[in-house]
Amino acid sequence: RLRDAEQRLGVLLFDRTPEGLVATAAGEELAETAERVEAEVLTTEGRLLGRDEALRGRLRVSTLDFVFDAFPELFGTFRERYPGIEVTVRVTTENVSLRRREADVALRLAQSPAEHLVGRRVGTIHFEVYAARSLVERVGEDAPLSAFPWIGWDDRDDTRFMDAWLAEHAPGASFTIRTGDFGVTRRAVSAGLGAHFMPCCLGEPDPNLVSLGHRLVAEARGLFVLTLADLRHNSRVRAFMDHAYAYFEPQRPRMEGPPR
Repeated sequence: RLRDAEQRLGVLLFDRTPEGLVATAAGEELAETAERVEAEVLTTEGRLLGRDEALRGRLRVSTLDFVFDAFPELFGTFRERYPGIEVTVRVTTENVSLRRREADVALRLAQSPAEHLVGRRVGTIHFEVYAARSLVERVGEDAPLSAFPWIGWDDRDDTRFMDAWLAEHAPGASFTIRTGDFGVTRRAVSAGLGAHFMPCCLGEPDPNLVSLGHRLVAEARGLFVLTLADLRHNSRVRAFMDHAYAYFEPQRPRMEGPPR
């Protein structure tokens, strides 16, 4: 297809080098034009989708793994209320591009949302140190944090925050395993392999877990329900966002955790 395009245009778009394809000046100009065209197409698509008044069809929602784990009823009750809407949930730690239609609605943790997104803050997620009850019984209820084994972050990720926090609150603490996957972390904590930070909305309801009494207040993050301005009047998007606003209102105490 690339050769056909170059023959049709009569210009070389990429130089073939041992390291791979390198865009020529013409190729770079074509790429810039293509990006502008794509942006126009996506903006127009957003406006057209915004006129859709039928409460049926597909809806793509992006969220974090622990948000889905803690609040799956959000999606179940929405489906019961609007059976004609087929919801696809994308669980990811990355901010998907709403502009590229990777999702129609995003549930994101942030201090403040991006300027091109609209929506509402539905609560504040607090994090606390938790360990399995069996581990607390082995180590001791009054034991310092440094006496507990810890689940660490993958050292290929940015571990500076955790390293600094442990140096202050649990100097000399050792790690049993490291992982960058929240699902693995949660299972490891539940299995008694070590202590770790957990969102209060998951740690408190779990009878197998015990809070070790250290809440990360400064690291709390707002939970936002967001969409593009062009999509906010879409019937499916509006229905989900209104449903999410109403659902999360009584969930605020769960997000924040009990007073300590």
